[in-house]
Amino acid sequence: MSDRTGGPQPVISRRELLVTTGGASISALAGCSSGETNPPPAESAGTITDHSSPDLEKWVDEVPRPDVAEPSGTKDGQPYYEVTMREVEQELHRDLPLTTVWGYDGQFPGPTIEAEQGEPTYVQWTNDLPDEHLLPVDTTIHDDIIPYDMPGVRTVTHLHGGNIESESDGQAQAWFTRDFQETGPKFEKKDYYYVNDQPPATLWYHDHALGITRLNVYAGLAGFYLLRNDHERNLDLPDGEYEIPLVLQDRSFNEDGSLFYPTVVSDEQGGSDDSHPDPSIVPQFYGDTSVVNGKAWPRLSVEPRSYRFRLLNGSNSRFYTLKLLQYDESSGDIGGDGPPFVQIGNDGGLLSSPTKIDDRLEIGSSQRADVVVDFTKYAGETLVLHNNAPAQYRGEVGSTDDDIVSLPEIMLVDVGDTGNTRDDDQLPDKLTQVPEIPVESVDNNRYLTLNSGATDDYGRQLHLLGTAQDQDGLEMGAPVTEDPSLGDTEIWSFANRSAMSHPIHLHLVHFQMLGRQSNGDYDPEDKIDLDALETPEPYERGWNDVITVDPGEVVHVIVHFGEHDGLFNDQTGTYMWHCHMVEHEDHDMMRPFEVRPRSDDGDTRIE
Repeated sequence: MSDRTGGPQPVISRRELLVTTGGASISALAGCSSGETNPPPAESAGTITDHSSPDLEKWVDEVPRPDVAEPSGTKDGQPYYEVTMREVEQELHRDLPLTTVWGYDGQFPGPTIEAEQGEPTYVQWTNDLPDEHLLPVDTTIHDDIIPYDMPGVRTVTHLHGGNIESESDGQAQAWFTRDFQETGPKFEKKDYYYVNDQPPATLWYHDHALGITRLNVYAGLAGFYLLRNDHERNLDLPDGEYEIPLVLQDRSFNEDGSLFYPTVVSDEQGGSDDSHPDPSIVPQFYGDTSVVNGKAWPRLSVEPRSYRFRLLNGSNSRFYTLKLLQYDESSGDIGGDGPPFVQIGNDGGLLSSPTKIDDRLEIGSSQRADVVVDFTKYAGETLVLHNNAPAQYRGEVGSTDDDIVSLPEIMLVDVGDTGNTRDDDQLPDKLTQVPEIPVESVDNNRYLTLNSGATDDYGRQLHLLGTAQDQDGLEMGAPVTEDPSLGDTEIWSFANRSAMSHPIHLHLVHFQMLGRQSNGDYDPEDKIDLDALETPEPYERGWNDVITVDPGEVVHVIVHFGEHDGLFNDQTGTYMWHCHMVEHEDHDMMRPFEVRPRSDDGDTRIE
């Protein structure tokens, strides 16, 4: 964390203790619990290039607020949206030439869709993008199943956090080109159906096309989807102009304003090997410019009162650990603490009660944090949204050895002298009832590994997901190994055998975290000792669809497949689970899982 003058101070994180127990290094602990002691291969150190974005003056543009989408009509009596992906030129900074981006309805980020719990919506996502991709495409990724010689750009939209039918989930192989001229093998229909039968939450939509998700999302294909209900409205939380969705992203630019994205693996990552294709996928991407709601280095003007911020980490690979700090704009000096975040919700909706974040708010790629900030005591002051997570994140903050691209200053906040005063003492003590998934109801335990030791046919590092039987990992196209039945409750134990943190996302379902422990302290052959687990942080409780797994640790989550205590709905079919660092997801850290019908409904699977 930073001291009162803003200088980084090395600290031990709440997870670093797990990694260092037993006197072993991260590398030694990253082996499996069955006794493996050989350290994994050195982790790729991110994308290191000689490129630097233009030197832009910070804090000259106000943070824009995404438009709210309007239905184009109705279908079966429900709101019907038509959202078109288009290429546009957009001003991302006052002093930067117009940047060509891709946007839903021609906006980066896309317009916010607001839906009501229990009231379904239909969306047709249409593709009106050019025939050629905005960014260089590596045609070696999944080249056995992707028709790269086909004209047009492949896209498919995934509602992240949606508890929805598999036909509308935006599967990676359900892609389509402009005007649906070409469609992928998993494409089933044009009109997606979102039942919205889940708790109100900050969801988001983004591209999910196999092999180019990283490029399509980086080009701009992402937006908010806010699910609301009367209970939440009756909590009297800040709303209207005092509720602001904020998507945090990192980008790099060329002098002409165009987006820069690396096309070759750096020498530091073994990129000098002539066998590597050009262009090539890179292990991770870290931009050198903070972009919030589509503006580079922006400032946000607020009144001295409480605000509700819907925070989304929309970056490709970067983690954030956030804190508001006092800031002297004339000198650029960082001072003492600003107002704390009071977290009221996470991925899957409201927490049971408000949780004050005393230190920093950790948010991995694709995670959401619903927070309230009280600015009443900071009238007339300037604050900075500060990040001290190193690019190569390992669950530690304040690292001094990050030689990649640090991004400490995210956004400036100007607090006005006067305004409609309201403080966070008005937050209710209880926000909602979050029904626990009982451990006694568990039908199955799964031990799932996160790996980085394999290489592809070109010698490039592969990130893979594994099982108890295949601990070194399986590629995406391998047969399904996770196949719960509808109504089952399972514990999924994610064991990180690599040397970097991974945000793991499950489609369809929301889960609850049981806790974490050292990899070396857990044997998948044994029953989980719940008393031995590190208790989840208060903000990790409730419903999650992404969980960060740090090096050398196992994170246990409990998940129910189907309706639970009046929440969610019954769905069967094929879905995905993957790391949400989208470079990893593309290559090859993504696996299918299949929810089968109940055994009493004619399930004929063989155990």
